[in-house]
Parts: sequence; C-alpha cells; structure tokens
Amino acid sequence: MAFNPSASALHVVLFPFMSKGHIIPILHLARLLLHRNAAVTIFTTPANRPFISQSLADTDTSVIDLPFPDNIDGVPAGVESTDRLPSMSSFVPFANATKLIQPHFELALQTLPNVHCIISDGFLGWTLQSASKFGIPRLVYYGMSNYSMTVSRSVGMNRLLSGPESDDEPVTVPEFPWIKLTRNDFEAPFNEREPKGPHLEFIIEQSIATTKSYEISSEQLREISIGLEESKVNFLWVVRKNQPEVFDGFEERVKERGIVVREWVDQRGILGHESVQGFLSHCGWNSVVESVCAKVPILAWPMMAEQHLNARMVAEEIKVGLRVETSNGSVRGFVKREGLEKMVRELMEGEMGKEVRKKVKEVGDAARKAMENGGSSWRTLNQLMDELKAPKVKRLNV
Repeated sequence: MAFNPSASALHVVLFPFMSKGHIIPILHLARLLLHRNAAVTIFTTPANRPFISQSLADTDTSVIDLPFPDNIDGVPAGVESTDRLPSMSSFVPFANATKLIQPHFELALQTLPNVHCIISDGFLGWTLQSASKFGIPRLVYYGMSNYSMTVSRSVGMNRLLSGPESDDEPVTVPEFPWIKLTRNDFEAPFNEREPKGPHLEFIIEQSIATTKSYEISSEQLREISIGLEESKVNFLWVVRKNQPEVFDGFEERVKERGIVVREWVDQRGILGHESVQGFLSHCGWNSVVESVCAKVPILAWPMMAEQHLNARMVAEEIKVGLRVETSNGSVRGFVKREGLEKMVRELMEGEMGKEVRKKVKEVGDAARKAMENGGSSWRTLNQLMDELKAPKVKRLNV
C-alpha cells in the first residue's frame, strides 16, 4: 500500500549518515515522532535498510532506498556504511561520495506528500540544497554535545589557540572562565596556531579530517589487553574486525571473566544491564549519553574529533567519570598497561570511583526525568513539532 500520510499529520523526513553511530539516534527520534502521531519517512541505502527496517519493524515508518555510488576511489565495492570500511583512511572519500546521492534523493523527495520538515545528518550538508529547492525546512542533526560545540565556537572566535607555545598549555575560555582547555583538546587544522577557514564551520571539517587518521596501534592494543588482564575485573571488550591480532593467547587466559567481541553490539542494552558497573569509553556523544542514562560511570579515553571535549565535560564538569592515565601526562599520550590497570581499579573500587558513581546516579536520574512525559526534553520536542506545523515555518531553512 502506498505511503499516504494524513494531510493534517506532521510528516517528517529523516536522513541519517551511513554509520550505526549516526543511524541509531535517528531511529530513537523516529520513535519519539511516531509516538506523537507524526508520519515518518527515512531515507537510507540498500545495505543499511535491513538494520533500519528491523529496528522499526513494529511501526508504520516508511523506508526509502537510495543507491549508494559505485566505483568510488578509496571505498571498496559494496561498502555502504563506515562500520565496514577497511580503514578510517577511507572515511573522507566515503563521506564525499554521499553527495552523488543528491539527484536520487530529490527525485524521491518530490513524490512525497505533505513534507513539513527534513532532519538530516550534518555530514549530509548537500541536503540543504535539496530542501531549499522544494521549499522544505531542513534541520541539522549534529551528534555532538552543546558543550563541545559551544566551547569550540568560543575558542575559534577568540583565537585562543594561537597563543600557547605548548600543546598542553591550558587556556581559559572567556565566557566560561572555569573551563581550561589545551591545543591537544582539538584537531588539525583547528588546533593550528594560524587556523584557516570559518571558525564556525570547523566541527564537521574536524570530524572528517581526524577520522581519516584515527587508528589504534598494535602496541596500544597490546597494552590495553595486558592492563585489562592484570586489573582482574570482569569485562566485555569491543574491537574492530580489522584490528591486528596482538593478543597472544589473551582471550584464552581471561575467558572466565572477559570476552572480546569483533562485531557491532547493542551498547545501550549492555550498559543497561545491572552487572555493568563501568564503561571505558572514547567519549563519543552517543556513548556518553547512553552511559549517563544507564547510570554507569565512565573511564574516559578520547581519541578523535570532539571526544576530548566530551571527556573534559565528563571528568571535570559534570564529574560522572575519570580520565585514563597517560605515560607523559598529555591528554594524547600513550596509555601503558600500568596506567590503565590503575584507573580501572580506581573506577571500580577506589574513592574517586565511589564519588563519580554517586554523581552519575544523580545526573542519570535528572536525564531520565527530562525525557519522561512532561520533562524538559519531552516538552521541547513538542514545541518543535508545533513550530513545524505552523505556516510560517515554510519560510525557514536552517
């Protein structure tokens, strides 16, 4: 049966970036919209459709496939998600290739009835042109925290990183004088002494540029495995399929208390299990939110993009986690087995661990309350839907 939302119903088009970390929050948003009687259409590519369709199988969501480009230099044939890239060096050509989807998106878009709004990922910036072409307001989904975006804008506008001689020399954010940051909390080119380009556009550029170079070395993987083994704690460790085999019998030695997984896992479900008492995380924003909502304290080990800023917020601002200990004291330093073992034990058994465990329960309760019926986040989404239904919104595009 053809998809035909009621003329009076709010019809929202959702277009997530082709990566599970970006798709999953959009699926949660879809459910929230559907719960409010909105009609939802999700655009994706054929290889990503099964995951989306299965996740929303109990709903009336319409899912539309768009062909992912073929013969892209640097992207293996058949790969339609960043989760399947052989190396993060393929990320930039993958992200750029999505621009070739635009003609197919526009052909499909013009067949849809009564579209009130397009909500698309920040990596799919070209969807703004498509939305403008059809007079449809477009909202951007940024999978980043307000904290990281706000302090980044301040640092850029005030050119704070042009002063420090050392990459680890702290600078003060003028609007938030209690916040201390360093050049190492940011990525090239934004952390250069003379950055080029509009400061307010750095976040997406930063994410693309740094994801390209992010890989965990074999040496670092080995230190993680030894640190976990010697910590004597129970654990589940998720690694990429293409990570080198450096474990030297590690899995056999820890099989009674630990498991290594090389495929996608339901992180939200795992964090929600009562036996999980700590989360060693790179501090992507999804992970931070899921951990806080599950009331699980975080051991922060940021790697790329805005993760360093999220880690600062986690450990220094809302105090729901600790930082890993690096060998040279720099936030980008190498993490040795002794440092990892020490901080894992501290999180699970130490006095600082007890403090952050208490704090994460408080923050987690507040976060859950905000999302409940009548909570602040709940009301804000209702207000957004009311605005989208208003005739004046047809003149807007953001």
